[in-house]
Amino acid sequence: MQNIPLAERLRPSKLSEVIGQKHLIGNNAPLYKQIQQKVIPSIILWGPPGVGKTTIANLISKELDRPFYTLSAINSGVKDVREVIHKASSLGLFGKDIPILFIDEIHRFSKSQQDSLLGAVEKGVITLIGATTENPSFEVISALLSRSQVYVLEHLKEEELLEMLDRALNEDTYLKERKITLKETNALLRISGGDARKLLNIFDLVISSSSEKDIVITDKLVLSTSQQNIASYDKNGEHHFDIVSAFIKSIRGSDPNGTVYWLARMIDGGEDVKFIARRLLISASEDIGNANPNAMVIANNCFQAVSVIGFPESRIILSQTAIYLACSPKSNTSYMAINKAQENVKQTGNLSVPLHLRNSPTKLMKELGYGSDYIYSHDNPALEQEFMPNEISGNTFYNPGNNTKEKSFREQLKTIWKDKYKY
Repeated sequence: MQNIPLAERLRPSKLSEVIGQKHLIGNNAPLYKQIQQKVIPSIILWGPPGVGKTTIANLISKELDRPFYTLSAINSGVKDVREVIHKASSLGLFGKDIPILFIDEIHRFSKSQQDSLLGAVEKGVITLIGATTENPSFEVISALLSRSQVYVLEHLKEEELLEMLDRALNEDTYLKERKITLKETNALLRISGGDARKLLNIFDLVISSSSEKDIVITDKLVLSTSQQNIASYDKNGEHHFDIVSAFIKSIRGSDPNGTVYWLARMIDGGEDVKFIARRLLISASEDIGNANPNAMVIANNCFQAVSVIGFPESRIILSQTAIYLACSPKSNTSYMAINKAQENVKQTGNLSVPLHLRNSPTKLMKELGYGSDYIYSHDNPALEQEFMPNEISGNTFYNPGNNTKEKSFREQLKTIWKDKYKY
């Protein structure tokens, strides 16, 4: 049993033992209520690695006393799905024994594999629970998504991770046999990145690497042990997001060499080409934006191209695009602008749309003055008018960057708005 990973040894046996995700399974939370009522729809659990998706799926089955089947999208095909559905059908329809089919990494199922689930979900032969680290809007077919409730799981907070370490020290049989002192935890928390499984695996690794019965956990010890032992890229494991993060940060830092290296690591690990291409699309907008608007066009073309061209040729397209983004001038002003605008909306609420900007499709609306003072900007480009609620007039959300393209934006906006906005 000592060979079983610590994360597995500490896997909760009931919902009340789950650390984190209280917005879903805490008292009066939506998923918790459905479980208590013994009726749940098909659901998609969307969240980063190591936050409890598999654990929650197993515990739902246990709480409802339902037969539980599990498939991994990595090594299961349509035939496997049909075999499970056939077994489930033999248990009877619409009864209390409707089986739960848990599919891990459901985003890796092809369209045909997902299609094979539809009939059974619609007829109530199975209750589907899918787990994914990817946005289900992109990765789960619309027909299946419309028949499922999506629940979003969150990274564990610092206090929740510390609670997990405390539980390990106090409850795990093998750890209690040793004298372990948690002197420092910053390195453990930083490396884990909110991933409980990663936290416990590294903790277990640090302890098992020491032959001493008494061990003091320090940041230095954690870093030296983890750097020696955690070097591989596993697209299905805990290093997946670390490599992606290094890839995007290399693009942001304008280093094409680092960029293509991390790209090679992902390609060598068998990463989904569309996953990589989506990250390039995001980077083209978030990190480059209006400093080079062509970056978005090229990234979008890259996504379209790799969608129809598989390995090995798509690696060339990905390389070309990634290097182009890394060498492009950078600007995060569009990203910052929408952040500021959304924060303002949270603070000011639903402010009224000024009358002159309102739509006026009916006679009554026109009589009430909707749209009456609107100035058609194409006919009168030099006339200034208000385009925001009066309460926040003059707020500057977009601040052009100092790159060549956005400098021209700044001068143009100064000419139009003079001193109204701070450019």
